[in-house]
Order: sequence, then C-alpha cells, then structure tokens
Amino acid sequence: MNAVLKTTYREAVRAALREALLRDERVFLMGEDVGRYGGCFAVSLGLLEEFGPERIRDTPLSESAFVGAGIGAAMNGMRPIVEIMTVNFSLLALDQILNNAATLLHMSGGQVPVPLVVRMTTGAGRQLAAQHSHSLEGWYAHIPGLRILAPATLEDARGMLWTALQDPDPVLIFEHGSLYNVAGELPADTGAVGIDRAAVRRAGGDVSLITYGGTLAKALDAAGELSGDGIEAEVIDLRSLRPLDDATVIDSVRRTHRAVVVDEGWRSGSLSAEITTRIVEQAFYDLDAPIERVCTAEVPIPYARHLEEAAIPQVADIVDAVHRVVGAGG
Repeated sequence: MNAVLKTTYREAVRAALREALLRDERVFLMGEDVGRYGGCFAVSLGLLEEFGPERIRDTPLSESAFVGAGIGAAMNGMRPIVEIMTVNFSLLALDQILNNAATLLHMSGGQVPVPLVVRMTTGAGRQLAAQHSHSLEGWYAHIPGLRILAPATLEDARGMLWTALQDPDPVLIFEHGSLYNVAGELPADTGAVGIDRAAVRRAGGDVSLITYGGTLAKALDAAGELSGDGIEAEVIDLRSLRPLDDATVIDSVRRTHRAVVVDEGWRSGSLSAEITTRIVEQAFYDLDAPIERVCTAEVPIPYARHLEEAAIPQVADIVDAVHRVVGAGG
C-alpha cells in the first residue's frame, strides 16, 4: 500500500518548488519577499536557507522589472519561476507578459522560446479589499502564446509546476488565496501531472457544474447539497484555462443536458462567457435548458466581510442556479 503524507496546499506548492530546484540547476525563484521573508503567503519558507540567494532571489518592488528579468533569463536558457504577490499587481507587468513573453516565440519564427513560469495569488474571500482580491485569470486566458493554469487540488498544486517548466511557452499559474491552508493527504510518491485535460471531480447525470480554482470546493459542496434534493451534479474542474479542454466539458454537457458555469471573475467579458459560448457552438441541440452563470458582482471587491461574501459566488448561489436550470428543463 502506497504511503501517504498529510500536507496543505501551501506545503504542496513548496514541495513542487523544492523538487524543481533540486532536479534542474537552471531553475531559480524570484519575486518580492520570496527569500528572507519566506514568501508573502509563506510558500517559499526555508528555500533561501537550502538553496541560497543565487537561486532564491528577493527583488525590488517593481513587477515590470523582475518579470522582464525573468523573460530575459528564460530566453537565455534558464528556467525562472517568478512569483507575483497578487494578480492585481501583475497588471504592473502586463506589458512584459503580453508584449514580450507571449509574443516572442511567434515573432521570432519559433527561434526564441520563453520557458517562463509566473505564479501568482488570485481571488477573494480573505478581506484584503479591492487591490488584492480580484480574479483576473480570465484576462490572461484571452492572450495567445500563454498557457494558463488554475490548480484547485493538492495533487495539482504539487504536480503542475514541473510540467509547466517543460513548456516552451510562458505559463501563468493562478493559486487561489483561500486554498493555501486547505489540508489533506497525498501519496508520498506524488509527482508531475498532466496539464492538458480538465477533470471530472464528481460524476452526475442531471447537470454539469463547470468551474476551476477556488470555486471548485464550493461547486462540490453545492453538488453534495443538491444530491439531497435528488439532483446529481457532475463537477468539472477545468484545471487549464488556456487552452480550454472543450472535449471534457462538451462530453459532460451532452450527457447531462444542462450546464451551470461558476466563475469568480466578473460576468461581463468573462471566462464564463467564453465557456458558455463554446457549449452553445458545439452542443446547443443537446441542451434541455438555458445555461446559467454564477459570477462575482460587477463591483470592486469590498473589504467588509458581509459585503465581500455577498459579492462573490457562494454555495447557495450555485444551488439556486442549478434549481433554475433543472426547473427550466422540466
């Protein structure tokens, strides 16, 4: 019987970083407070002491500078992992990410790959107010030349990083801040995982709940509650937001004939809109009811707890959406 380890999401990401640093001398970590402080969310705690300042590099407070340095290092054969504290701060490096990292392989005719990994925290629910809490991964999923990952489970937190480092394209990994303290068990021999396919986290035949990242747990809780009402929801964890795994999503919808998309991003111009459109384009005649979307209210994320909770998707919102879909389908 395989041994298992009790761990947290935070510790799983740290184990992935440590493994990458051990396996490949070209790998290094850079970002604000990743070294001496141990990371804003304590993910890199202890790595400076183990690997030294050449490979665990504290940077100035300039996202454009250190993301740009990461791009240059990747172009010259290194395998940098750049940490940005929150997705909101990544906008300060958007020119580097969009105009350089995402385009250089194309503009060089395939001669200049940028094997860069950028990790950042995303999402709300922790009372960090509007400048630290938004879910902007859907923006980045709009950009050709990038791969966008959203690990929602301990296994993916542990296993996606090494696979991402092998990709010739820049990979952005969005870690929802509410997940760092999530605890569970992993096999002791857990390693790299594939990053191309979505995963069915719960089977069901009545409705497809499609989500990712920090809202996966809410979707699973909603599915459990719905089961008590006699509704069996299938829960799809997208895992990769670009490219999207259409096949898994469409296969599920063709079996359940109903869909609810849960996305912590804003509704307008959102990833949920893209997923909804793809379902309509590919499986319209398989639908027995209109598609529902559960998204964040169209406001900056509030600081006050009760307002923040009202603004972002909750289990009750998902349950209500499913009941509307099932009721509409007869």
